[in-house]
Amino acid sequence: MLDKTFRPQEAEAPIYEGWRKSGAFRADVRSGADPYTIMMPPPNVTGSLHIGHALTFTIQDALIRYRRMTGRDTLWQPGTDHAGIATQMVVERQLAEQGITRNDVGRDGLIDRIWTWKEQSGGRILDQLTRLGASADWPRERFTMDPAFSAAVRKVFVTLYKQGLIYRDKRLVNWDPKLKTAISDLEVEPKEVKGHYWHLRYPLADGSGRHIVVATTRPETMLGDTAVAVHPDDERYADLVGKEILLPLTGRRIPIVADAYSDPEKGSGAVKITPAHDFNDFEVGRRHGLDMINVLDADARIVDEPVIPAAYRGLDRFKARERIVADLEAAGLLEGIEPVTHTVPYGDRSGVVIEPWLTDQWYVDAPKLAIPAVEAVETGKTVFVPKQWENTYFEWMRNIQPWCVSRQIWWGHRVPAWYGPDGTVFVEETETEAKAAAAAHYGETVDLTQDSDVLDTWFSSALWPFGTLGWPEQTAELARYYPGDVLVTGFDIIFFWVARMMMMGLHFMGDVPFRTVYIHALVRDEKGQKMSKSKGNVIDPIDLIDKYGADAVRFTLLALAAQGRDVKLAEARVAGYRNFSTKLWNAARFAEMNGAESVEGFDPTSVSHVLNRWIVGEAARATRAVTEAMEAFRFNEAAQAAYRFTWDIVCDWYLELAKPILQGGETAALAETRATLAWVLDQILLLLHPMMPFMTEQLWETRPGSRAPAQAITGAWPVLDPATLADPAADAEIGWLIEAVSAVRSVRSELNVPPAAKVPVLFRDASEATRSRAATHGDALARLARAERIEFVDGEVAGTVETIVNGEVVLLPIADVIDAAVEIKRLEGEITKLDRDIAGIDKRLDNPAFVAKAPEEVVEENRERRAQAVADREALSKALARVQAMRRD
Repeated sequence: MLDKTFRPQEAEAPIYEGWRKSGAFRADVRSGADPYTIMMPPPNVTGSLHIGHALTFTIQDALIRYRRMTGRDTLWQPGTDHAGIATQMVVERQLAEQGITRNDVGRDGLIDRIWTWKEQSGGRILDQLTRLGASADWPRERFTMDPAFSAAVRKVFVTLYKQGLIYRDKRLVNWDPKLKTAISDLEVEPKEVKGHYWHLRYPLADGSGRHIVVATTRPETMLGDTAVAVHPDDERYADLVGKEILLPLTGRRIPIVADAYSDPEKGSGAVKITPAHDFNDFEVGRRHGLDMINVLDADARIVDEPVIPAAYRGLDRFKARERIVADLEAAGLLEGIEPVTHTVPYGDRSGVVIEPWLTDQWYVDAPKLAIPAVEAVETGKTVFVPKQWENTYFEWMRNIQPWCVSRQIWWGHRVPAWYGPDGTVFVEETETEAKAAAAAHYGETVDLTQDSDVLDTWFSSALWPFGTLGWPEQTAELARYYPGDVLVTGFDIIFFWVARMMMMGLHFMGDVPFRTVYIHALVRDEKGQKMSKSKGNVIDPIDLIDKYGADAVRFTLLALAAQGRDVKLAEARVAGYRNFSTKLWNAARFAEMNGAESVEGFDPTSVSHVLNRWIVGEAARATRAVTEAMEAFRFNEAAQAAYRFTWDIVCDWYLELAKPILQGGETAALAETRATLAWVLDQILLLLHPMMPFMTEQLWETRPGSRAPAQAITGAWPVLDPATLADPAADAEIGWLIEAVSAVRSVRSELNVPPAAKVPVLFRDASEATRSRAATHGDALARLARAERIEFVDGEVAGTVETIVNGEVVLLPIADVIDAAVEIKRLEGEITKLDRDIAGIDKRLDNPAFVAKAPEEVVEENRERRAQAVADREALSKALARVQAMRRD
């Protein structure tokens, strides 16, 4: 006998272990089935499961379980990313607690400590994924620093270098002066801060006394100015183009250049150009052949160089700012100071202001590699779902810049480049090969020094779809599982990861890495706000799993995952879907207590009772709806279709209508109804398994009867044809009964009829078809609608309210069970309150300033509240009209 309740805290771990031991998660490279591949976006080895992870991994697992049940040979390739900067920071913090730095232990010592930490604590997130029910092929787990994967990384770097697609160049990077490394754009966090525009006077060098006013939020960078730019069409400065400025505080002469980058409508129309400290200025500098003067060192202090006035050398950038502003003011060159709120880049890990910094780095020729990657999406080799994300992909890829792939840290894939005594570089896969190349170049053996930089984490993760399958070896796995079928990820890394996998996959494999990219939205709080620790609205998925079980968390996320819409998550929703799982469990217990056992080989086309013919057709329709939604990546629709069939159709109607049969009714129909109920529950378990794997597995394995296979995870996805199984006559008959019961219940609820009060149900001027149906199903109608009796009447009846069932009038005489005057007053009061609410919301939404300035989630919340209020008002108005009509009678 099934336990009274399902206890996920006790059941989930043994169920998961049973799956693993059975090999249910394993891909089979020798299988004759069609392969289906999802590459798990490798979480950082430092990471822990957050709610965004829970969404993306739930979607992936639902797809994998669904495809496994449809007979595909599924590979969900798991693994973790070494997360260079993040991981090194973890271990460096541990060293700091001991009062030592990375320099104290040296490069090898630090790397040894990181490996030790990784073995002891790394990969925690993968353990947490098992709590979520992730059915990945764990024996194939990969790490981006595995020896084989590292060899693939070196192979790619060397190949690209020898093809001229990797090179060393001096360009601007995002420099983190605390971590002392270049970082990617994804690791830069823009923040709105209060600052100033300093308006500075730059005198002309001709002694005319004229000056040009420029504005800057970073006065310290003026020490590196090498031009002032004005727009070519700006008549105010037409006579000055080609002349020189005497740069204040330095005495250097710099040119006035004409460049369209300068906006005549902004400020004075003139801008200072500091090519070594601004990305836009860098491009202007290249166009005009300007000098590029680095005024900051790696610590963001003013450099100790002759080009810099001695008074500022060695100063911290912000201290230098204060002194430079003071000196300009003393010289009469500070025109004014304007307060401004502007965006400043911060390092997401270090928390310090990032500097655009000119330095020698390794670059990938991304613009060249992007060409086939753009074409692949244009021609449909890879499609985005939702499709509008293709526009984001195209925008980034068509404007892509050279990709800086070197980082000035120690943990990661070290750049496979060695330098000879004269600086000649030798790029090879191994030091032995580099020494051989150097000996051939110099004619003798020489000492080489390896480049100290490591590669950007995104460089190695770009190889994930094929590097994990054994490339560059031509393995059976590579031939079978590349390209993958679907990549599931968030929109924030379309450029950083998706685009780079596309470029590398096409270049090295000659094919796209995946056929479909499913982009899921953000998970926000119930008000639509982005979750953050500072707001205190972060939801921990592990806490939710501990409280409600993994099934409830998974089903909630899927039910809310509508394409193109952010997920608004509230704990109450998870609690609600936990109640759904309880409903299913109770249905299974009811079936067991009433003798319903699964019968292997049950034929749904053989049922004869009208109720069973109806539910078989409903099962077929539900299966079609869930299947079509899963195929179209409409996970919310799949969840809703399964929910509706389970709760609304089976639990609310089929079980209630079947009770008289199961509990001593028609003997002839008893065996058929028991078998049908057991079959219906089996179909529910299969349909729900990708979404709610734990409970469905428990019920599949423990419910009475005979079913194959032994586990739900390897069960066959239902293939039910509504054209074959649906019975229009049964649908019409049971549909009429459901409509009648629902209509009566609705009126009783709207008009506050006491639940215990039994009211006659009167069919007015009923047709023969209605009379026949009422005669057949009168007992069920009376029982479920709390009807005192069923009658047929002709003409009007005083003291009744009416409703419509299948186009015919049904009367409920409720004058004696409610106080009409009290009800009218209550309904009018509620309608008046709703009118006030709607008017208030309309006032806000009709205000252009509110719509323009309020956060998007606030505007959307107001629209949703208005829609609900309008729907409530309409329902109350109908109820009011009913009771008013009854009173007139």
